[in-house]
Amino acid sequence: MKLMFISDIHGSLHWLKKALEKFAEEKPDGLVILGDFMYHGPRNPLPEGYDPKGVAQELNAIKRQITAVRGNCDSEVDQMLLDFPMMGDYTQILYEGRRIYVTHGHGFSIENLPELSEGDIFIQGHTHVPVADVKEGIYVLNPGSISLPKENNPNSYGVLEGGEYTVKSFAGETVKSIRIS
Repeated sequence: MKLMFISDIHGSLHWLKKALEKFAEEKPDGLVILGDFMYHGPRNPLPEGYDPKGVAQELNAIKRQITAVRGNCDSEVDQMLLDFPMMGDYTQILYEGRRIYVTHGHGFSIENLPELSEGDIFIQGHTHVPVADVKEGIYVLNPGSISLPKENNPNSYGVLEGGEYTVKSFAGETVKSIRIS
């Protein structure tokens, strides 16, 4: 199984379209969205190509391929525009005998992990900073942000395939990578 992860769209139709181009190229079995769909939030600038309604239309076109969770900038009115569920604070995916705990990162986070078993995977967005590491025997991951990266990181997304998690820039460079063994 191959999964693609994106986070922190923040209403940028420009960067969502670039992510969906990568989705078409990567051909994953599913797209996991880690929250912050439409609104840019009061601490962030308007991202390039800010168009929340356009973001909803693009995502609704592939709704059957999406698994999603709510971010701290998401609300019930955002759910009204989307044809797939995204209001859960977390979801879990079984992946090759492991549990992937999927959340935005403003509740449970890499610094505040939920109860997981050694070898499980915890993935979040929220910080806009890519992560591929191990903490307390748990794989901790973050694909960064597609629209508003921080700490001089590129706009990025993550791919989990064949026991390897890779954060990639839209230019095709590997930003972070970890073997899930």
